[in-house]
Amino acid sequence: MRLLACIAILAALAFGAGAGALLRPPVPARDWLSAPVASLQLSLGENPAPVELSRPAPAQLSLYAQLGRDIFFDPNLSSSRKLSCASCHVPQNFYGPPGAAPAMYGGRTLDSQGARAVPSLMYLQNPSPFSIGPDPAGDDAPPAALPQLAAAAKATPRAPKTAATTAQSAASIVPQGGLFWDGRVNTMQAQALGPMFNPDEMAGGSVQRVAAVLAAAPYAGLFVRIDGPGIFDTPGVTVSEAAFALARFQVEDPSFHPYSSKYDAWLEGRARLTWAELRGYALFNDPAKGDCAACHLDQPGADGQPPLFTDHQFEALGVPRNFELAQNRNQAFFDLGLCGPTRTDLAAQTQYCGMFLTPTLRNAATRQVFFHNGVYHDLLHVLDFYDFRDTAPDRIYPASAAGGPDKFNDLPPADQPNIDTADPPFDRTLGQAPPLTATEEADIIAFLNTLTDGFAPSR
Repeated sequence: MRLLACIAILAALAFGAGAGALLRPPVPARDWLSAPVASLQLSLGENPAPVELSRPAPAQLSLYAQLGRDIFFDPNLSSSRKLSCASCHVPQNFYGPPGAAPAMYGGRTLDSQGARAVPSLMYLQNPSPFSIGPDPAGDDAPPAALPQLAAAAKATPRAPKTAATTAQSAASIVPQGGLFWDGRVNTMQAQALGPMFNPDEMAGGSVQRVAAVLAAAPYAGLFVRIDGPGIFDTPGVTVSEAAFALARFQVEDPSFHPYSSKYDAWLEGRARLTWAELRGYALFNDPAKGDCAACHLDQPGADGQPPLFTDHQFEALGVPRNFELAQNRNQAFFDLGLCGPTRTDLAAQTQYCGMFLTPTLRNAATRQVFFHNGVYHDLLHVLDFYDFRDTAPDRIYPASAAGGPDKFNDLPPADQPNIDTADPPFDRTLGQAPPLTATEEADIIAFLNTLTDGFAPSR
């Protein structure tokens, strides 16, 4: 079977440019001479160097995690009594938003639009604390204060960021870590409390009100079983324990981190990728093409941990303004990410204005809303943004009053120098050929579909 496949592939290559263009094998002809066995395996869709991935061991949920599950699905915690954590982070949608709305509606009467697109809650079980620069050397090394790190970053050159230089760029003194689009909290407990008390989201009101709802809930007995009969005596403690339970649910329940995509199976040698998926994988890693892997790391860790498809760093990409967001009706308003308005401690560090956290690409093919402002609704438009932002900006941005595209229109002019114009594919200029053809974009999308969890290997 393998011999016949090899003959067929070589025959296709030998037919010349016409057959090659039609079949578009994923392995360049030059590689067959240097690595014939690996080239054959790749052409058959197999991984020539399979690895063993380390996944969390399945276990019965602790009582805390069971309590967190009950809280996660309880709409009574919201002031409208209609919005639960699961309303915005839908389990069937890989704990992402329920549809294509750029932001969810919440508040007391469900008519207040949120500020940003809902991120997925998957693969957050080991959050790194927000920092500027790499982790300090040694577990006991005290972290430097953020103003000191920010000052050091200004004086330190940043390594070029490409799929081929991820090790060097990981050591750059840049913002990274934390949770939410602006990294403003470091723990899953704090993340859980954010939407619960946000007036535009669950709008839970006071700590006392949320604690009273918890005390009257059907699962109140589980609270008492865990923490004793006095758990409802102090509202602050009650709510804190609820947030801890929510975090335990997300850490322990395997649905939040199954690592069950086709790509995971391929890494382990248990699945075959199609030629389109393999071509997309190569383009994903090619600094001259997609260069996606520069930020969305796709290789397993040295300890066998599956890749998370993010480097947890912050980037200013300059995506176009989304006029579907109510807050953007005010022409003077700008969402500056690390600089505010939600986050306030870095407001003076204007070199970070416009930066947002790089999300994981796992299950991205199932989403209907992309980037922090939800401006795009499918992967094709996302790739078009990377392709044409600099080469044909009139395809990305609306026309300005002065004529021509209103480029980088979602940041004030003073902060636009923060936008990445150096790293591929953003190192191109007006009129240059875009890095990807339409066919290559389709191949990358084919690869991104392999990152969707729930794949069942046939062998």
